[in-house]
Amino acid sequence: MGCSTQVVAGAHFAICSQNQPVSEIPRRKITRTARLASLPLGAVSRSAASLGKRLSGVPAEEIAAANQARTADQLFRVLGELKGGAMKIGQALSVLEAALPEDVAAPYRSSLTKLQDSAPPMSMQTVSEVMQREFGENWRDKFQEFSDAPAASASLGQVHQAISKDGRKVAVKIQYPGADKALLNDFEQAARFARIAQPIAPGLDFKALMAEMRKILAEELDYFREAQAQRVFALSYDGDVNVRVPHILSATAHVLISEWIDGTPLARIIESGSKVERDHAGDLYQTFLLSGPSRVGMLHADPHPGNFRITPDNKLGVLDFGAVARLPEGFPPAMGQLLAIAITGDSERVIEVMRSQNFILPDVEISPTAVLNYLSPFTEPAKTDTFEFTRDWMREQFGRVNDPRNPDFSTGLKLNLPPQYVLVHRVWLGCIGVLSQLNAEVAVRGEIERSMPGFTDYLASNSAKSA
Repeated sequence: MGCSTQVVAGAHFAICSQNQPVSEIPRRKITRTARLASLPLGAVSRSAASLGKRLSGVPAEEIAAANQARTADQLFRVLGELKGGAMKIGQALSVLEAALPEDVAAPYRSSLTKLQDSAPPMSMQTVSEVMQREFGENWRDKFQEFSDAPAASASLGQVHQAISKDGRKVAVKIQYPGADKALLNDFEQAARFARIAQPIAPGLDFKALMAEMRKILAEELDYFREAQAQRVFALSYDGDVNVRVPHILSATAHVLISEWIDGTPLARIIESGSKVERDHAGDLYQTFLLSGPSRVGMLHADPHPGNFRITPDNKLGVLDFGAVARLPEGFPPAMGQLLAIAITGDSERVIEVMRSQNFILPDVEISPTAVLNYLSPFTEPAKTDTFEFTRDWMREQFGRVNDPRNPDFSTGLKLNLPPQYVLVHRVWLGCIGVLSQLNAEVAVRGEIERSMPGFTDYLASNSAKSA
């Protein structure tokens, strides 16, 4: 497995690729390597074919469009079949697709969106083997019906629809065999080489970040822990007018059985929803993510659209609680305070708070004004009562902080991502990406005021001082 650190929309975004075997681990590792290698090799072969077509008189635009379509299809198939960490890369790409230039993003949008809630399936033979290990030879007796065709595939597990013995429609989530041992082993191998990347981002504490990422990965593989988190969310939101979380019915080390939720996937609303539908979905999505810590003491930390759908009664259905940040006291007050300070434009005070929270390491010198400019993707939406997220806005932010010719690029390399903020950052960045895909206009400011301690207090005290 390998890790790379990208600077995305105002902060470091670590992406790791991990093996995800389904049966024989050594053979799958070789196959996985070959499949990953097929991506650049496929591009080379398409380039050679393109040259031949150009020589035969085929228009360059037609050739480019065909190549992009084939590349998008290959990307989906390869990353989807690999599942695991490789599929997580695809999911991250699909969430951040809004940041890419339109001429680059358009051919890939459809294929990347598929990775948000689907992938090539695990065989029924493998499914049956897992169910037998967890529930015994007569595992089908637990259900009135069990669909052999998967309803959805995630990065670490596959979902089948079934009817329970008491007649309820349920979702049976089955972890891919060998995922736990193989993924953690690969992560340990990669962690040994993390220091090689230090010169690329001198402001990042790689050792602490890798330790936190390993902990997060282990928690995502722990279905008992996921079941416990989902039970808490389900009880907290039971009967809520805007959110529905399915209750857990049964859990083993590798299988979760929960209530089934019907609805329109968020990815479909992104693709073809009306303006009203997109605004409504964006409002529910943002409110759920930001309100979780104060309401439940936990943050749902896997924000890609495949985990969300709009139910027939217009609620936000929420799935997959494998990644959660436990925040029993709610969001850290320093977060709200930092956001409020940045809005007021006090760059020196921003630096003080960021150093106190370890976003800037002690030996790193950095321009206060540059940091304030760098934080604009997070501060701009909070300056007004409502904010309309768009792909154009997201692309502008993404391009600014990822262009080596732009001063913001070097500023990003000097910033650190403290381990305690890894999942918070994952959610914040993912939320911005999805809202931009939705082109949703939402009341960001109001939800921040309700959910983030320190924000309103600082603005009120600053206003009093000014008066």
